[in-house]
Amino acid sequence: MRRIADDQQLEMFRARPGDMALRDAQDLMSWPFFSLAKTPRVRPIDFKMGEVTIRVEATPEHGMATIWDADVLIWAASQIVDARDRGLRTSRLMAATPYEILTFIGRGDSALNYERLKAGLDRLQSTTIATSIRQPSERRRHRFSWINEWKERADGAGRPQGIELILPDWFYAGVMVDALVLTIDRTYFDLTGGLERWLYRLVRKHGGRQQYGWSFDFRHLHLKSGSLSPYKRFAFELRDIVRRQPLPGYQLGFVSGAVGQPRLTFQPTALQSTSTPRVRAARRQPVHKL
Repeated sequence: MRRIADDQQLEMFRARPGDMALRDAQDLMSWPFFSLAKTPRVRPIDFKMGEVTIRVEATPEHGMATIWDADVLIWAASQIVDARDRGLRTSRLMAATPYEILTFIGRGDSALNYERLKAGLDRLQSTTIATSIRQPSERRRHRFSWINEWKERADGAGRPQGIELILPDWFYAGVMVDALVLTIDRTYFDLTGGLERWLYRLVRKHGGRQQYGWSFDFRHLHLKSGSLSPYKRFAFELRDIVRRQPLPGYQLGFVSGAVGQPRLTFQPTALQSTSTPRVRAARRQPVHKL
């Protein structure tokens, strides 16, 4: 296998330490790319909706990349956009210390978290994706892994000096286009459940700052999540999230939609005091808040 150090076409981008705005890739916020479970998943995600097709495959050795592993991609997107906005050169080849990554994504720098980070990098590297998103023809698919390859660096005495990784073209190209990146709340990293993390990213992508909010059918959400949970369990967990209201910046509710099917509603909390509570696609239905 080609080593990272042998790649002559990529210049090293040294990640910058310190605070910066969190950025997330909109494609990753909209579609089912990650396992939402903390137990290892090997069963593929096979998704099709309109012209969008996604196939995510995992290896038995490592399992599928999880939505917690995706924190590394949020770190990478934030680094790339911040550097670009400052007029600095960026690259798919990135270098950082585990401490810098762990601190940015809200985790401690313990030995256990370091080992979990490395396991996550393995899952990101071994998970393969084939998708029609951003392809000129529906029949064409882009196939890649979330990380092409990664390695631990060390000096001549064997002392650790950090991590190097190469991002895929598909991800890097999306991040470098303003329209395909959104800022997210830093408290996103405090969300512990896979479903609520996925839901926040979806709500942030589709809800944005819509004055009257937005809504989604429960069954549509179940399909779009890629979750292995049966629909009844998924709906129960959605209602529990509505009861707890854990998503930063958004108020959740649900309404009775067509033929009694429930719809999840969401509205930016900053707009609630200045707008009449209405919900797109479900305006005439009463909103129930648990």
